[in-house]
Amino acid sequence: MRKILLTVMGLLLAMTDVAAQNATQTTVGSVTSPDGKLSVSAGTKEVSGRMYYTVTYDGQPVILESPLGLVADVGDFTGKVQYLEARYDKVSKDYTMPQVKASQMHYEANKMDVDFKKGDIILTLTVLVSNNDVAFRYTIPRPKADNPKCAIIYREATSFRMPDGTTTFLCPQIGPMTGWERTKPSYEEEYAADVAMTERSRFGLGYTFPCLFRLGDNGWVLIGETGVSSAYCASRLSDYNPERGYTVTYPEKGEFNGFGSEFANISLPGSTPWRTITIGKTLQPIVETTVAYDVVEPLYKATQPFRPGRYTWSWLLWQDNSINYDDQVKFIDLASAMGFEYCLVDNWWDRNIGRERMVELSRYAQSKGVRLMLWYNSNGAWNDAPQTPRDCMSTAYARDREMAWLKSIGVAGIKVDFFGSDKQETMKLYEDILCDANRYGLQVIFHGCTIPRGWERMYPNYVASEAALASENLVFNQHHCDNEGFELTMHPFSRNALGAFDWGGIIMNRRMSRDNASRNCRRSSDTFEMATGIILQTGVNCVAMQPNNLSELPQFELDFLRGLPTTWDETRFIDGYPTRHAVIARRHGDTWYVGGINGTKEPITLTLNLPMMAGKTVDYYTDRPAAKTENAIPEAELRSLKVDKKGRAKVTLQPMGGVILVSGR
Repeated sequence: MRKILLTVMGLLLAMTDVAAQNATQTTVGSVTSPDGKLSVSAGTKEVSGRMYYTVTYDGQPVILESPLGLVADVGDFTGKVQYLEARYDKVSKDYTMPQVKASQMHYEANKMDVDFKKGDIILTLTVLVSNNDVAFRYTIPRPKADNPKCAIIYREATSFRMPDGTTTFLCPQIGPMTGWERTKPSYEEEYAADVAMTERSRFGLGYTFPCLFRLGDNGWVLIGETGVSSAYCASRLSDYNPERGYTVTYPEKGEFNGFGSEFANISLPGSTPWRTITIGKTLQPIVETTVAYDVVEPLYKATQPFRPGRYTWSWLLWQDNSINYDDQVKFIDLASAMGFEYCLVDNWWDRNIGRERMVELSRYAQSKGVRLMLWYNSNGAWNDAPQTPRDCMSTAYARDREMAWLKSIGVAGIKVDFFGSDKQETMKLYEDILCDANRYGLQVIFHGCTIPRGWERMYPNYVASEAALASENLVFNQHHCDNEGFELTMHPFSRNALGAFDWGGIIMNRRMSRDNASRNCRRSSDTFEMATGIILQTGVNCVAMQPNNLSELPQFELDFLRGLPTTWDETRFIDGYPTRHAVIARRHGDTWYVGGINGTKEPITLTLNLPMMAGKTVDYYTDRPAAKTENAIPEAELRSLKVDKKGRAKVTLQPMGGVILVSGR
C-alpha cells in the first residue's frame, strides 16, 4: 500500500511539473527595428491562453512580460485565446508638417500583424517598430458571417511592466466633476518627479498620458497614445500593480456630468488607438520623437493653409476687467507694434464688448495687420463654468451659425475651454468643433482639456492644447511662480514631447499684475522666459507681453521676441533632466535657435555639444547673477559667443535663468 501511495504521489508531482512547464511555454511572433536594437515579441501562454508581449532595447529589458488583450461584448480576449499566425511587412513614408517639431518627416518601421482567435472572433495585434518607437493597436475584423458589425470595448488588459528600480515622472488623474465649477479632469495636476513605481497616485485614479519613466542607468521610456478620434475614448494608465505593471484605463463613468459611456463603441472592422512607447539610452529620442504623427493620417483636407504666428493676450494679467473694447485695442496695438499675427480676446466678450462692436474691433485689428482669435465655452451641459459665450460650440446648428459669423468678420481662430473628460462622447465634440471650424477656415486651440493625440496631423486646422498647469496659475498663486522652473523643465520630456502645448505664454512682466508692481512675483529671468519660446513647441505661440513692456524692456529683448519663429524645420535635444533643466535646439530655415532653462535654485554650468554652430560666433543671450536682495532675479544681457571648431560651447544657466544661442540670422 505504501508503494502504491508513493507511486501515485510521484505521478502527481510529475504531472504538476509538466503543467508548470506548459504554463511557461509560449507561441511568439517577434519584430525588430530597422537598426536591430529595438525588439518586440508577442504571443500567448499555451495553457492559460493569455496574450502577452515584451520589449527589449539594445539587449536590455524595457517592458517585461506584460498582458495584452481586451474585453468586448463580442468576446473576452484576456484568456483562452488561440494564437493563429504572425505576418510581417515594412512601412516607409514621407510627409510634411509645418506646425510641429520638424517640417519634413521620414518614417521607417518594421511591421508585425499577429492574429489571435476567441470563438469565431479574430483579434489582430498590429505592431510598428521604428528605431526608437513602438506603436501597437488592436483591430477586430468583420466576421465572415458579416455580423456583428459593431462592438463595445469595455476595458483593455494592455499593461506595461518595467524593471524593478524604475522611477517615474507622472501627472495624476483627478476625479470627475471636481475642482473649480466641476470642470475637472483637465490634465492640470502637479507632476511628481523621480518617484518609485510603488507610490500610489495622489487621487487613486492613476496617471494621465504621457507617462515618463527612468530605467536607472539603462535609459528612458515615454508611454502615450495617438490616433484618438470620435471613434474611440481616450485613456490613461492605472496605478502600479506588481503583477501587471501599469494598465490602460478608460474614462470614469462620472466624467462629462455622466453623459456618454465610459466604454468605447466601434464599427467593425474597427481599431483601438495606437499605444506608443518611445525608448532611448538618453532623453534624445523622447524629445525628438514624432511617433504621435508617424502612425496616423489626416482625416480631412485643410480648407486653407495653416497660419503660424504669435498672439497677445490681455486676460492673463489684466483678467476679466480687460475684456472691453478699449483694452483690447491696446493689445491689438501691442501685437501690431511687435509684428505679431494675432490677438486673443478672452471670455465675456459677447457681454462686455457685444457682437456689434466685435465686428468693429475685428475690422480695427485687420487694419493694423492683426487678426483676432476669440474664446468660447465648450458647454453644453457638462460642467458649471459660467463664462460666456456658452452654448455656441455644443451643437452642430449653433456651431454653424457662430462660425459663419466669425468667418464673415475676419476672425482667424477660436479657443474653446472647459471640456473635462476623456469619454468617446467628448472626443466626438473635439472632432466636431475641429471639422466644422475647418469648413470656415478657423484654427482651433483647446483649454481645460485632454492632451492632443496625433491631432496636428489628423486635423490640419488644430493648433495646440493646454492640458497642463499653464501660465494662468502663476497669476492665481505664488506657489506656481515658485515652481515655474520645475514645471517648464518637465514638459519637454513628457507633455510637449507628444503634442503641441499652449502654455500661454512668454511672460515679460516681473509681477503678475497690470501695474507690474503688485501681486505674485515672477522668479524666472527674462532670458528664461524668452527661451521658453524655443523650449516649448506650438505653432501659434502666446507672447504674454503687456503694453508697458514696450517701454520697459531692453531693445535686444524686444528684437528677439519680434523675430521669434513658431514653426521649426528640425529639433535636437542637447541636454537636460526632467524638472531640473532643459536645452533644446530648433532650426527655422537656415537659422538655429538653442534655448536653455534652469528650473533649480542653483547655477548650472554645461558644455553644450552644438555641431550645427561649430566654429561660428553666435548671438548669446544670458543672465548676470541675481543681486542678493529679496525677490531679485537674474538680469538678461546680450553678448557674442564663439563656439569652438568641435561645436562645444560652455554656458552657465543662473538659478531660474536661461541661455539662448542664435546663429545664421
